[in-house]
Amino acid sequence: MIKVLVVDDDKLVRKGLISAMPWHDFDMQVVGEAGNGEKALEVLESQAIDLLLTDLEMPVMSGIELMRIARQRLPHLHIVVLTLHQDFEYIQEALRLGAIDYIAKVQLEKEQFEEVLRRIAARIQKQPNLAAAALHQDESVKSDQDQGYVLMSLHGVSNSSWVKELNLPREMSMIEADRNVFFCFSDDGHESTLFGQLSAASAAKPEWTLLLLTGLKGFTHAEIQIWLRKYRDNELFYAYDPDNKTVTVSIRQEEDVRRHYSDEEKLERLKETWLTLEWVHSDILFQSLLREFKDLKLPQVKLIGVLYYFVNEWNRLFAQTNMGKIHFPESPHSWFQVEQWIGEIRGIIKHFSEKSHYSQEITDCMMRAVQIMEAEMDSPLTAAEVAKRLNLSRSYFSQCFKDIIGRTFNDHMRHIRMEKAKEYLRSSNKTICWVAENTGYTDEKYFSRVFREYNGMLPSEFRLSTRMGG
Repeated sequence: MIKVLVVDDDKLVRKGLISAMPWHDFDMQVVGEAGNGEKALEVLESQAIDLLLTDLEMPVMSGIELMRIARQRLPHLHIVVLTLHQDFEYIQEALRLGAIDYIAKVQLEKEQFEEVLRRIAARIQKQPNLAAAALHQDESVKSDQDQGYVLMSLHGVSNSSWVKELNLPREMSMIEADRNVFFCFSDDGHESTLFGQLSAASAAKPEWTLLLLTGLKGFTHAEIQIWLRKYRDNELFYAYDPDNKTVTVSIRQEEDVRRHYSDEEKLERLKETWLTLEWVHSDILFQSLLREFKDLKLPQVKLIGVLYYFVNEWNRLFAQTNMGKIHFPESPHSWFQVEQWIGEIRGIIKHFSEKSHYSQEITDCMMRAVQIMEAEMDSPLTAAEVAKRLNLSRSYFSQCFKDIIGRTFNDHMRHIRMEKAKEYLRSSNKTICWVAENTGYTDEKYFSRVFREYNGMLPSEFRLSTRMGG
């Protein structure tokens, strides 16, 4: 049984890892935990530990310092780094100190727990795995090759047996750098032959890409492996193109791989533009928005959140029409899939607009009206005011609104306010008076009467029923 110590200053992270990971499936048992390096050393000195799983940034004593001391006192201890940061030099330092692997918290999801532990167990047991051996190479062992080739799959692809069955000539070498990541190079100048064979093989396999990786001379296999894992985790999602299966990239373009994609101001501006629906009828704007959105290179978790936000907002806009509900795609594996999905949504909205006897401009105006109503529901908004903003007469606006949205302006305004009021009552402890004011009602009693007519109960009764699970 491999005895494990988990060290992280975030108690929730510690408890989550201890309870969620399938330790026993890999003959492992967590026998201790600690919130900093000093506490971890106390545990290490008081009981036998085989595997140390430690965060790098912690108060009192960092993970790096813990590793230095532990390596001196317990040279046979296996160490795995747990980190929020995929900083090249930081992880490299951990590997120099003897870490056999690292786990990036941002990519650690439940479905990956088994894969992570299987990899760690294989390295502990010293199975004949060239990737594990590469991690233990001395820092002074440098690559004498300046370029190599990498067969790499998108996340979610599990079958890699075809790669291992490739009959490469003897002078060509292949290293399994990580799950579904294979590093290949030629020992005596047969690069063109190797490229041709790998290119043909990857072209026939959906969701696999061939990287032509340059600038390798001077890097150890361990450093190359770290770079490849980070590229697959951070960049391949956006680089993958089924129509162009070969990507040329330099390992020395480090800043491109590890930059932070945090242009929040640009993201907010893009979100506003996507919700105007002007892109539905303008090819130029549509392509421009796609390019800007892709260039942000949001982490996949954040990207999924933004896309879910779009789906919810688009469905709110079309809730009372006969267009039907927009559904989110199941776990897109690449930006290419995201673009295809957005294109399909564009076609659906465009088809719906064209079916209406109103012009695209008028349909867009009604969608804009709904956005105004939702954004300003806490103010005494009237149909006349919204019509004026849209440069339409009140009567024509009211007729178009009812025909396209399916409700009169006043009915839809009440619907928006009541739904928001229910959201406030469910998710906050704000007073009924506050809820009334923030949904456009200056008179609390009038608000309560309207709420009861709409929902069949008073606001206080609704709140109580949701707290009691009713």
